[in-house]
Amino acid sequence: MKRLILILYLVFFTNFLSAEIINKIKIEGNDRISDETIKVYGEVSVNQNIDNIKINEIIKNLYSTNFFEDIKVTVSNKTLLIKLIEHPVINEIIILGEDAKKYKEAIKENIKSKKNGPFVKSLIAEDEVVIKKIYNSLGFNFIEIKSKVQKFTKKRVNLYFEINKGEKTEINKINFKGDKKIRDRRLRDIISSEEAKFWKVLSSNTKLNKKNIELDKRLLTNYYKSIGYYDVKVLSEIVELQDNFKAEITYNIDAGIRYRISKISTKVDPLLDKKLFLPLNKIFNKTVGQYYSPFAVKNLLDELDLIITSEDLQFIEHNVNEVLKNDEIEIIINVFEGQKIIVEKIEILGNTVTNETVIRGEMLLDEGDPYSRVKVDKSISQLKSRRIFASVKETTTSGKSPNSKIIKINVEEMPTGEISAGAGVGTNGGSFAFSIKENNWLGRGVTISADADISEESVSGSLVFTETNYNFTGKQLSYNIQNIKNDKPDSGYENNVFGGGVNISYEKFKDIYFSPGISLSYDDLTTNSNASDLLKKQSGNSTDLTFDYSFSTDKRDRRFMPTSGNLTSFYQELPIYSEQPFLKNRFSTSHYTELSDDIVGALKFSATSINAVSDDDVRISKRLSLPTRSLRGFEPGKVGPKDGNDFIGGNYTSSLNLEANFPNFFPEKSNLDVGLFLDVGNVWGVDYSDSIDDSNKIRSSVGLNSSWLSPAGPMSIILSQNITKASTDVDQKFNFRLGTTF
Repeated sequence: MKRLILILYLVFFTNFLSAEIINKIKIEGNDRISDETIKVYGEVSVNQNIDNIKINEIIKNLYSTNFFEDIKVTVSNKTLLIKLIEHPVINEIIILGEDAKKYKEAIKENIKSKKNGPFVKSLIAEDEVVIKKIYNSLGFNFIEIKSKVQKFTKKRVNLYFEINKGEKTEINKINFKGDKKIRDRRLRDIISSEEAKFWKVLSSNTKLNKKNIELDKRLLTNYYKSIGYYDVKVLSEIVELQDNFKAEITYNIDAGIRYRISKISTKVDPLLDKKLFLPLNKIFNKTVGQYYSPFAVKNLLDELDLIITSEDLQFIEHNVNEVLKNDEIEIIINVFEGQKIIVEKIEILGNTVTNETVIRGEMLLDEGDPYSRVKVDKSISQLKSRRIFASVKETTTSGKSPNSKIIKINVEEMPTGEISAGAGVGTNGGSFAFSIKENNWLGRGVTISADADISEESVSGSLVFTETNYNFTGKQLSYNIQNIKNDKPDSGYENNVFGGGVNISYEKFKDIYFSPGISLSYDDLTTNSNASDLLKKQSGNSTDLTFDYSFSTDKRDRRFMPTSGNLTSFYQELPIYSEQPFLKNRFSTSHYTELSDDIVGALKFSATSINAVSDDDVRISKRLSLPTRSLRGFEPGKVGPKDGNDFIGGNYTSSLNLEANFPNFFPEKSNLDVGLFLDVGNVWGVDYSDSIDDSNKIRSSVGLNSSWLSPAGPMSIILSQNITKASTDVDQKFNFRLGTTF
């Protein structure tokens, strides 16, 4: 102990003896950096007491600027001498092997070496790592980078990065291992990465991308939790790079136990009136017994927030405790009065493309509002749901004033453009579809999409412009234009419909959305001698200006592959100005339930009507028919009233569908999903002639539908048997379609 004290004393005393108060600072070797700048960075000035510790601090401070490659500091005769050797200056940074301007700019923006900045050899290796990460994110995983330096006089250099990108790495195979409990095919539908197939030539998701892999892990985790696997762990991912620019990805999943919700209760702060929260019990009782899902918990908290808002309760917070026991979860919602804190400032960082107003428009609180952790979390969730950011991170710190908070939102932007195409061939002929979409047009959070669909007898296209949060009101505003052309020479007519419209959609009541709109269409019908009397009578053009609205409610547990809940909507279209005015109504509802772990059932019903308001008849382009998905076992468009040889559609349609899907019926390696169905439907009503049978007869069919991931691409197959039908209907016992988006 005495020896340690002696050593510390000698060190302190030696340093004290070497200390000296300086009255002059002399700097040598600085050609570009001024003396004053060096003094500021070195944190040194005359009349300072300089010892060995201070000298080390000066050297450390100056090295941290990256301006100098060598620094020596000494003290003699009360003069501080700083000898420097400056780094060369980078005259230009030149990227070789990359033609795209945007990628060159991205490289220069992200590397540490900068034009007119210091050339630091130790930073070059770090810059090469940054460049590799940029190209890895684009799918180039075999990239080679060489850096070179061209020297000039006056210590100036050009820095070259020679890039050999190689080929993009394609995902050859995606595997799922471990106790996954879900079939591989279903899991591939959930993740964003895709196996490279010849029909997916336009998809960028077939290229190996580290960000996509991280996204896949989050999507897998969220999906498993949404169906009750609370403890799921995506333990690891293994990426095996092969020599032929191919990669194999393996996700190791431990699904764990599937939990049901056994009990839900609230623990309310004694300072609050517990009676205010009693209405929640009714909702709790409906949820108990279901499989656990974060979406179910979110719905409960949304109901709680409605009570807090309606009762104007300020500074009220809540959190959730989830208690696990065997295969059950007890949910305890704690409601309490939080600290009375005000939001002092909200800072938005990382948005180089997206307007700040877009991000602030999703925030549920603003400067000056009472701080709420719940609203902050919901705001982050809303920003993530916009799908225009790769990541959204939030940090909250104490403000400058007492009882205040500063919220920092840091976003990482991502590519927001999408392009896809689809082709198919089947018993009903071939078709081709193409679409392009931008989800963040000009950084305004606006979505623009265009699509085209071509089949043997029709061509259609549309352009849609959507503002998700119009004027920061929480309402969605959409504009659209579309064109549909039908050419049916066998029926003796050609029909061309061009139109456009605008509509707005918003939540009118809890979970009930109201969508009013207005549309204008121009309908031109050309006929020849082969046309029916109805078609010849309607030959010419017609203009319609209509008002439409819909109410809808979506209470499915999730939009993708729902297992419970329902989706219901009502739609009506009314004439404002029309040469042949009509009134259209449509009602539809779909209900889903999980009959067992291996069977998901669905019940769907729809009914539509269209009737002329005046003495005129409904035009041929607006008459109704049932799509194949609503009435299987019959050829599309060949059910219902018939005028001569032409199926003319009806004034009314209805359908009822009972479905049961068996996702685990066949072995997983078969890549085959199967289901059973019972379809009942009707197409009837002829308003323009009493001599034509209105075909009011129930049609029904039973059958099997399957989807198979074949070597040639995804194939859907329907085998059906009619139970009842009209004599004029054309049945279809076998239907297949080969094709997908790519």
